[in-house]
Parts: sequence; structure tokens; C-alpha cells
Amino acid sequence: MANNTTVPGKVLGTPGPAGRLSPEGSQVLSKKKLQDLVREIDPNEQLDEDVEEMLLQIADDFIESVVTAACQLARHRKSSTLEVKDVQLHLERQWNMWIPGFGSDEIRPYKKACTTEAHKQRMALIRKSTKK
Repeated sequence: MANNTTVPGKVLGTPGPAGRLSPEGSQVLSKKKLQDLVREIDPNEQLDEDVEEMLLQIADDFIESVVTAACQLARHRKSSTLEVKDVQLHLERQWNMWIPGFGSDEIRPYKKACTTEAHKQRMALIRKSTKK
């Protein structure tokens, strides 16, 4: 996974001091965004500094692992371009997550609900009573 975008003397997206992406990079989740998310759920809630750092680290690790796996899938397709379907496939298969707005090419079989013995007995009783 090569990063071609550079700033004079600095590669964008390089890890900063805390292991997270530098502010100049494309950091997806900032402390302000995290605090806004928490306020959206509960306006009176306040996260500790350590909890914020941990959540930011978990988010960065998740994004890094998804992008790495998606790049490997693109490479497996013999493509030099990362496409939505690469990210989508990894999220669906590994994390059981779907990207809203993007349909899957995969045909999912319809799972018929298994009937329990008690249900079969109730249905037999209903059928028997309706025949009379």
C-alpha cells in the first residue's frame, strides 16, 4: 500500500507521536468529533482523557486494518486501484458490516426459519380442527 501523496518533507498519513495519523493526514476521527458523538448520545456525559485516547486508537487501528485488508484484496484482483467493493467485501466477511448505499453482488440465500416440534404440533392441531 503505497502512499503517493506528499507534502514537501512530509508524507501525509504518517503516524504521529501517539501512533495516530498526523493532523496534516487524513485522520478520520478527532477528539472534537468523538466528543460530538458522545454529546449526541448523552449531552451530560463526559469522557475521560484516557478513554478518548483509547477510543481514538481503536478507531485508527480498525481503519488501518480494514484498509490494509482491502488493499490486499485489490492486489489479489491484480488491480492497483482500491475500490469500494474491496472494502465492502472485507467488512461483510470479517466484520459482518454493510456499507449503506452500496449493494452487494453476492447472492445471499434466504434462510427459512426452522420449525420447532411444538410449532408442528400446534399446526397439526389447527389443521385437524379446521377439517371438521
